[in-house]
Amino acid sequence: MTEYIKLKTGDTIPRLGMGTWFLGEKRKTREQEIDALQGGIKAGVTLIDTAEMYGNGKSEQLIGEAINPFNREKLYLVSKVYPHNAGRGKISRSLDHTLKRLETDYLDLYLLHWRGSIPLRETVDCMEEFVKQRKIKSWGVSNFDTDDMEELWSVPNGNHCVVNQVLYHLGSRGIEHDLLPWMIQHNVSLMAYCPLAQGGNLHKEMRNNPVLLKMAEKYGITVMQLLLVFVLQKEHIIAIPRSGRKDHVLANAAIQKVALSEKDMAALNKEYPVPRTKIPLDIV
Repeated sequence: MTEYIKLKTGDTIPRLGMGTWFLGEKRKTREQEIDALQGGIKAGVTLIDTAEMYGNGKSEQLIGEAINPFNREKLYLVSKVYPHNAGRGKISRSLDHTLKRLETDYLDLYLLHWRGSIPLRETVDCMEEFVKQRKIKSWGVSNFDTDDMEELWSVPNGNHCVVNQVLYHLGSRGIEHDLLPWMIQHNVSLMAYCPLAQGGNLHKEMRNNPVLLKMAEKYGITVMQLLLVFVLQKEHIIAIPRSGRKDHVLANAAIQKVALSEKDMAALNKEYPVPRTKIPLDIV
């Protein structure tokens, strides 16, 4: 797989990153989580995704501490603003607080976390101002379905959106019906959260699926690594598995040279087919 995607701005974004939901919330795991993030960066996983929502800023604070020894210019930092903070009255303060917690003076990518009541035009105008002020390099959205993206495109400069971050994994493929094709057509990259189907009964079922177990064994990887390979096999997709332990981060980093054969991709498609009709966007 290619290690980077070129955005419409001309900037490049790493295809594999580290998600940080729930990180920074417990003192007893703080050092372990810092070790995980630093281990990932040393292994070449330089994209780190967070949000002001995660631990009410504690995730951002953890990341700020973890990245301190590294060259900021070689990192790719992503954060997200709450919908209720995404208007002119609050978004500047939200961004400033995020930057302070991360101990940086700019974000590589700033996302609207999900749709709220504030008009998209107002949020887009603010994002564009931040780009001009060099507080962010580019901006995008999260948890936007096809109709949301179409509405965004109807807003002045809405087509400057470079990324849509949504839930996507082998067992949740609804976006392939219409959202992903729309995004590819409009040059918007997909950032997949929960690419390992974390949590719930589906995760357990997939870990024990005979087809997945046999295929993982063939490639000398685990089922979880196989799920990540599946996501990254697709050219327009970035994956941000949550990473709270160094061994997990390094296992994720190790799959970047693995490529599934067309026959094995067909077998996965048969085992977990794309829905034939439109289904609501999965959101965690």
